[in-house]
Amino acid sequence: MQTARVIKENEYDGELSPKKETTELKRGLKARHLTMISLGGTIGTGLFLASGGAIHSAGPGGAILSYLVIGVMVYFLMQGLAEMGAYMPVAGSFSTYATKFVDPSLGFALGWNYWYNWAITIAAELAAVTMIMKFWFPHTPSFIWSGIFLAIMFLLNYLSVKGFGEAEYWFSLIKVVTVIIFIITGTLMIFGIMGDEAIGFKNFTIGDAPFHGGFMSMLGIFMAAGFSFQGTELLGVAAGETEDPKKAIPRAVKQVFWRILLFYILAILVIGLLIPYTNANLANGDVTVSPFTLVFQKAGIAFAASIMNAIILTAVLSAGNSGMYASARMLWNLAREGKAPKFLGKLNKNGVPVNALLATTLVGTLAFLASFFGDGTVYVWLLNASGMSGFIAWLGIAICHYRFRKAFVAQGKDLSLLPFKSKFFPFGPIFAFSVCGFVVLGQNYTAFMGGHIDWNGVLVSYIGLPLFLILWLGYKFSKKTKVIPLEKCDLTN
Repeated sequence: MQTARVIKENEYDGELSPKKETTELKRGLKARHLTMISLGGTIGTGLFLASGGAIHSAGPGGAILSYLVIGVMVYFLMQGLAEMGAYMPVAGSFSTYATKFVDPSLGFALGWNYWYNWAITIAAELAAVTMIMKFWFPHTPSFIWSGIFLAIMFLLNYLSVKGFGEAEYWFSLIKVVTVIIFIITGTLMIFGIMGDEAIGFKNFTIGDAPFHGGFMSMLGIFMAAGFSFQGTELLGVAAGETEDPKKAIPRAVKQVFWRILLFYILAILVIGLLIPYTNANLANGDVTVSPFTLVFQKAGIAFAASIMNAIILTAVLSAGNSGMYASARMLWNLAREGKAPKFLGKLNKNGVPVNALLATTLVGTLAFLASFFGDGTVYVWLLNASGMSGFIAWLGIAICHYRFRKAFVAQGKDLSLLPFKSKFFPFGPIFAFSVCGFVVLGQNYTAFMGGHIDWNGVLVSYIGLPLFLILWLGYKFSKKTKVIPLEKCDLTN
């Protein structure tokens, strides 16, 4: 395992003069870890459960088109993140990039926004674990399972970055193999090689399939597809602890397009062909009637529900593990830049930000406990704020990439110096920014329809936006930061 000397990124005291300090991070993530994290990063309950609801709402054609548009946007976004990450691999990722290329206040807000997003995601995964385990053990107390799995997530992250990488490698491998088996099985059923009959395309001709409900139904699926793909940007955070980021990151990001095509588009196509969109079970989030379970049962595979429940449990554990890793690294980086309490910047002998990890675990646990009080009202608000923050992070990545490339050219640097170059600049970041902005503003468009505004719905859906603005503008006015001129952006790597 290599030990890398990492220069502390710019620490701004309302000015643009950086203070330098050294620390040690263990670059323990190998290329195979990063590739599998990239492949399995977005495969989770969004695909295994929510894809059925998407087909039910917009028809198979509408679901495929919605996921394809969001998938292309994410591909452009990851191209930009890979360009920056290969050139400047830091654990703070886009929070540090925003500090260097845009405005320290934006870096502050993006960092805390992203930490919060994943800290609350840990709580959501703990809640999901209790429901999944009650499939097999219906009468056991919830806190037992949440406590056990929280301890597992914590230990995987506490031991070393390699422990996190190995866990994610195997979690992701299980998910990838499952989806491949599902697509092969479904294809054989479509052509009548497995099952009772050749189904063909007849389910695409039922009712108003393949497109059901028109554009407004597809708009709702844009939101769901966006949530499903969140987590892809973890590659940028992992760059700071990757052995050879200049080679590993471009290799991993090149898998994104094929992942989107194979794992989402083909899987949704198979579900849409085999199960009519009118099937009410598709709208049910229960694992026993997940679209994957329905197809495997149709193929005659015994214990399909139990098998899929185990696989979904793996996906949930993977999401929680990733969340703990990403949030701890972001909090550690904020502390190193002077944007969080200094004690959170401590590393243990294995190069793990142990205090940031403990703080994240504590917040995730408190958020999970909130689900037991007041009918879960506080928890619902936390989750809604978290949902918005993922899209805000993507908006930040698009802005950072645009400014990075502009600054690179403005300072007279040759683009051939970039280890990886996004093929779609400037269209890529502009398209990604536009789509993310559209999704953020359209989070709950129905609240503004029907002749009156549903203020409760607006507040619940959009609460993440004012929280982000408070962080951004609060830091900006208190530290009197300004947008950095392109010629003065810090491009030292």
